[in-house]
Amino acid sequence: SYEAGDMLRIEVTPKNFGRVAAQTAKQVMIQKLREAERGSIYDEFSGREGDVITGTVKWSESRTIFVDLGRVEGILPYAEQIEGEEFHPNDKIKCYVLEVRKTTKGPEIILSRTHPGLLKRLFELEVPEIYSGTVEIKSVVREAGSRSKIAVYAMDPKVDPVGACVGPKGQRVQNIVNELHDEKIDIVRWDEDPAVYIANALSPAKVISVSVWEEEKSSYVIVPDYQLSLAIGKAGQNARLAAKLTNWKIDIKSETQAKEEGFGQDADEEDDDILGDIEAGGEVEEEPKE
Repeated sequence: SYEAGDMLRIEVTPKNFGRVAAQTAKQVMIQKLREAERGSIYDEFSGREGDVITGTVKWSESRTIFVDLGRVEGILPYAEQIEGEEFHPNDKIKCYVLEVRKTTKGPEIILSRTHPGLLKRLFELEVPEIYSGTVEIKSVVREAGSRSKIAVYAMDPKVDPVGACVGPKGQRVQNIVNELHDEKIDIVRWDEDPAVYIANALSPAKVISVSVWEEEKSSYVIVPDYQLSLAIGKAGQNARLAAKLTNWKIDIKSETQAKEEGFGQDADEEDDDILGDIEAGGEVEEEPKE
C-alpha cells in the first residue's frame, strides 16, 4: 500500500540502550535547549546596548547589585553606582545598558547609573520635544551624584529648548533629578558661536566677556569679581564641567585680575558686540584653569 515518497515509521529499540544512555540523551537535549535560550536572551539584549532599562533589585554582594530584568539578571558594579545611593531588595531601578557580554554561563548584562547616556535617555523619555526631534541634545557631561550639564538646541527658532526641557513649573527636569537622587542638572542653550556657547555653559555665573582662539581651542573668560567663585564652582566643578561640555579650554579671570594682566580693556573693546548675545543665552558653569 506504500508508494514512493510516503513516510514509513518503524519503532526501533537500539541495542544496549539502557538507563545511562537514556540519561545522556536527556542531558544533551537539556543542554541544547539552554544554549538556544541563552542565544535568544543575548540577541534580545545585545540590541539594547545604550538604552535605559527598568528592573527590580534582587540582592547585592560585595557592593555589586544584581537586578532582575525579567528573563535574565543584570549586574550593576560598584564603579557604575552613584555615590551615596542605597537600594534594597524589590526596589525599582532605572539603569543604562552599558555592555552585553557572551559568557559560558549565558549573557552577562552590565548596567550603569553613572554613564552620561543615562541622563540623555531620561531626557528623551521625559521631554516629548527631544523624542520627536524638535529639540536636539548636543552634549552631556556628568559628575554622577553631584552635578551635570546638558546642552540643547532647537531647529525651530520658535521653540525654547531650555524651557522645553525644564517643563511646566520645572516638572520635567524635577522628575529626572528625583530619579538621580537630587543630582543637580544645568540645562544650557547650545550656540554655534563658541564665545556665546562658553558663556552659556558657565551658567549660573554671569559673564562679562569671552575671547576665543580657534586654533588652540582655548578661551579667556572675564567675570565680575563677585561671580568668580560661582563661575569656578566648588573644587572647580563648574568650570571643569563647562570645559568638558564645550570641549574648549577655559581660563576664567575676575574683572580685577584681567585689568592687572592688561587684558580687561582689550577684552571690553573686542567683545562688546557679543555681550547682548551672551545675556540672551542660557546659564552656564565653568572650571578654572590650573
